[in-house]
Parts: sequence; structure tokens; C-alpha cells
Amino acid sequence: MKKTLLTIALVSAVAFANAQEMVSKKGTPILPEEGDWSLGISVNPFFDYFGNMFNGSFGNSSPSWQYKDSTMAIFGRMVMADGKAYRGSVRIGFGSTTNGTGDTASGTLKETSVSSSNIVLSLGMQKSRGKGRLQGYYGAEASILFGGGSSTDYTYNGTAANSATASSSTGSTFGIGVRGFIGAEYFFAPKISISGEYGWGIGFNSTGAGETTTVGGTTSETGDSSSFKVDTDNAGGQIMLNFYF
Repeated sequence: MKKTLLTIALVSAVAFANAQEMVSKKGTPILPEEGDWSLGISVNPFFDYFGNMFNGSFGNSSPSWQYKDSTMAIFGRMVMADGKAYRGSVRIGFGSTTNGTGDTASGTLKETSVSSSNIVLSLGMQKSRGKGRLQGYYGAEASILFGGGSSTDYTYNGTAANSATASSSTGSTFGIGVRGFIGAEYFFAPKISISGEYGWGIGFNSTGAGETTTVGGTTSETGDSSSFKVDTDNAGGQIMLNFYF
């Protein structure tokens, strides 16, 4: 009887300790709850910076917060019940840049004006496993990319040669992809975690033809291109800092 009571007491103590671990000293839940949203920020630049401090690298630039990956998309999740979460990313960008040469000689380039646009959207679902601060997760997501291409206008002082470029453009880019992913997430503070993930996916990109027009009115076309790829992604692993609200 005493052994039974002792066993029950030990099991209860362990369960109580585990339960206590899932809240902070102020009673704030450590793990995200159903209905919470998160914002993810890449911390890879910080690891690069501190790593370069010890390898003799010169010109080591200061680290900065970055987007999820090379698509420059803002990344987030919406937590559901039973360890499930919707996840997605979005980028909607338009830009225009004008560069002057400062040269006023007759017939020389005065300035260039460049405009472009980029749209990236993704949506997926993930499932988490684990009872404590360390959570494993896996899932799948689909993405779509649209790049409006870029157009460049050239302005000259004086009379430019007929062969000089008046304008140029690159074709629009359209891409779609589907990927599966697997990763791990550790909650080191209430609703703040660091995670790392790898992925494997299929992607297709297509870029339309561009063209170049000279001052004399001659137009030439550049070729279009397309690519298809099946491969792992997030080379070296994508490390993220996640904030849940």
C-alpha cells in the first residue's frame, strides 16, 4: 500500500512539474494557444555575423532583421486546435528608381529610370508534435509568384546616336510551387520560439520575352525562358525567430 501511494505521489509530482513548466512565473502560457497569430523573422544574418567574427573575415557588415527567405515575403501562422496551424507568406512590392549621371555633355546619358513589381503568396498547413517546450512539426504549402518584369527608360542630353538605347524591358515572370517541410521549434520564453526547417518541393517558373528599343526606333526582342525544378530547399536550414500574439 505504501509503495502504491509513493508511486502515485511521484507520478503526480512529475505531472505537476510538467504542467508548471508550461507557464511562466507570472502564469503566462509558454506554448501558443488556439487563435494565436505569429510573425516569423529570419535570424540567419545574426549567425553569419557572429560566425564571421571568429574566422578572420574583414568587412563584416552589421546584422539586420530579414524576411523569411530570398522571396522577401512576410511570414506568419494562425494556431488551430490539436497542434495544427495555418501558415502563409505575402509580398506585394512595387518600385521605381531614377539615377542621374551628372554629365551634361551633348549626346551623353543623363539619367535612367527603372520600375518593377513583385508579388509572392503562399498558403499551407502544419502539424506539431510534442508536449513540452520542444515541438517537432511538418506539413505542406503551395506558393505563387508574379514578377511584373522591369522597364528602363534612358534620357540623353543633346542628340544621342540612333544606336543608343532609348528603353529596355524584361519579360514578366510567373511561378508556382508545392513543397513539403519538416522542422523543430523550441519555446525559450512565453510564446517566443526559435525554429529551423528544411523542405522539398516542385517548382515551375516562366519568364516572358523582353525587348530593347534604340533612339532610332529599332526594336529587338530578347528570348523567353522557363525552368522546372524538383529539389530540397532552404539550403543550410532556415532559422526563424517566432513571436505569437
